[in-house]
Amino acid sequence: MADKSKSEQMKDKLFYNKKHGANLGVTADADAFCEQYKVFLDRAKTEREAVKFAVAAAKEAGFVPFDSKAKYNAGDKVYYVNRGKAVILAVIGTEPVEHGVRIAASHIDSPRLDLKPNPMYEDSEMALFKTHYYGGIKKYQWTTIPLALHGVVSRADGQTVEVHLGEDEGDPCFVVTDLLPHLAAEQSKRTLADGIRGEELNILIGSRPFLDDDASEAVKLNILSLLNEKYGMVEEDFLSAELELVPAFKARDIGFDRSMIGAYGHDDRVCAYPALMAILGCEAPKYTAVTVLADKEEIGSDGNTGLNASYLKYFITYLAEMQGGRGHTALENSKCLSADVTAAYDPTFADVLERRNAAFINYGAALAKYTGARGKSGTSDASAEFVGEIRRMLNSAGVQWQMAELGRVDLGGGGTVAMFIANLGADVIDIGVPVLSMHAPFEVVAKHDVYMVYRAISVFYQ
Repeated sequence: MADKSKSEQMKDKLFYNKKHGANLGVTADADAFCEQYKVFLDRAKTEREAVKFAVAAAKEAGFVPFDSKAKYNAGDKVYYVNRGKAVILAVIGTEPVEHGVRIAASHIDSPRLDLKPNPMYEDSEMALFKTHYYGGIKKYQWTTIPLALHGVVSRADGQTVEVHLGEDEGDPCFVVTDLLPHLAAEQSKRTLADGIRGEELNILIGSRPFLDDDASEAVKLNILSLLNEKYGMVEEDFLSAELELVPAFKARDIGFDRSMIGAYGHDDRVCAYPALMAILGCEAPKYTAVTVLADKEEIGSDGNTGLNASYLKYFITYLAEMQGGRGHTALENSKCLSADVTAAYDPTFADVLERRNAAFINYGAALAKYTGARGKSGTSDASAEFVGEIRRMLNSAGVQWQMAELGRVDLGGGGTVAMFIANLGADVIDIGVPVLSMHAPFEVVAKHDVYMVYRAISVFYQ
């Protein structure tokens, strides 16, 4: 091969050039890591299920429940569950907690259809559920696909029962119906956003009457009879239930080359799983390592299980004070990777993305200095110094990464938990996996990028 020209040598030295991950020789490792990730996706379609998965894995790895009155030593592993819908896991470091901790913060809620408090009704001898969608969705995408029912019911007798129906072979599933094209002339005149309206996201759940008699609402009565037999429910119990409709799809490899994964809930379980695996594999870190898997991000992180609440602050404060330190000092000295997804460049819809600052699949973990919208509103904007620190850390460890924005200025934008961590005084930057078809019932990611986010968080902890 001829020697490179002087200009080519200077380009190699000075230009910023991204490379496809297939050139890094880690494909086998990424594929192996993602086999277990697919298991997680299928078992943890709701925030409650993700917490159960995380706690079971943590116990197996030697973690014990956190006790705010206990004293912990370097290497100790603890976990704290917040109301069954968020979890914090920590490995105590050799440095005092007051010197700061290393946080990876992700969320385990995803867009879905929630049942309304009084959801069941009968119309034209069909039984249906009324829903209220959760998070940002394109409503038309949720019609005519198989849906499963997950959640819990707090019954009148004080017992809480779990519902998990539509996932297993042989289970019935549920569906939102849509108009046939032959009769959809008026519907087709609606805008895309209005093609299916919120009050039209009704779930078909049955059509056989109770005992084939002439009683009114006999189909509804039959469904309630079945629910009473299986779960001990009466209709009033829906008022104290959290029941979610999620796609009944299983995680599947995508492409002839099996390089991608299609599934429900990549946002944000595709970052939550690497964060969980990184903390489970963390041994004797210098700084205390903390993974937090939070709820409610898709609706603004409010509520007592979202990261706009104080449970993470209190947890770190407890750790600092049990060592004789100060919680607020620990928080101000802390550093965080806000692990959340970003939009992947899609050549079919290239006009909404600015190519030079977009994330590409198979190009590694995507860092985002800021998210927000338009004039960077509603975001944390990481400092040059902290971005430089993370950049050097990833480069020295051979972790492939790219810098990205979520769409063109004035078109794109989104929110993560980063600003809530920043409000505690910590340095924070977003890092995550680029996603195609984000917030759809079936999203797509590249296996290579999932693995690189895991590598990045693992290096950050160590």
